[in-house]
Amino acid sequence: MIAIIKYNAGNVQSVQYALQRIGADSIVTDDEAAIRNASKVIFPGVGHANAAMEYLRERELDKVIVSLQQPVLGICLGLQLLCNHSEEGDTTCMGIFDTEVKLFESSNLKIPQIGWNNIYDYNSVLFSGLNEDAFVYTVHSYYAAVNNETVAKTDYVLPYSAALQKDNFYAVQFHPEKSGKVGETILKNFIQLP
Repeated sequence: MIAIIKYNAGNVQSVQYALQRIGADSIVTDDEAAIRNASKVIFPGVGHANAAMEYLRERELDKVIVSLQQPVLGICLGLQLLCNHSEEGDTTCMGIFDTEVKLFESSNLKIPQIGWNNIYDYNSVLFSGLNEDAFVYTVHSYYAAVNNETVAKTDYVLPYSAALQKDNFYAVQFHPEKSGKVGETILKNFIQLP
């Protein structure tokens, strides 16, 4: 069973529907035992970093998440909250990934970035079976810089991390649940991890 962490940060239903489409059973939960006992954990998110971290800390879910041993997949805000710090609300995050989350700054490109963008330089089993420069769907104003834990890149304003990986923690800045066949492939690769 796959646990989708519920923490009042949007898009859990679309993630659950995407898993159903590929034949994977999941539950949406904020119960510690259910999360710990899941074979895989997905940590999605759409929302404000500071409010999300407050919700997680109030329920001590931040401590649960960082202690998980099974594969964990952060999506969008989920990726950002697994980093050290976010400029959004000057938020101290969970520190799995040793990088900062910054606000895009651009005089000529619209912020937030909304729409399809290509990803490249894959270096993770998450991207097995994908052609180089696959397109994914993104909606965000903040990004994690390219760093030692970057396993895919993309460009908007500047090159940034499309995906991060460290030990059993995987994270993507884009929305695989809204990225068609490419997203399905990524989710299938994740649920097939040992």
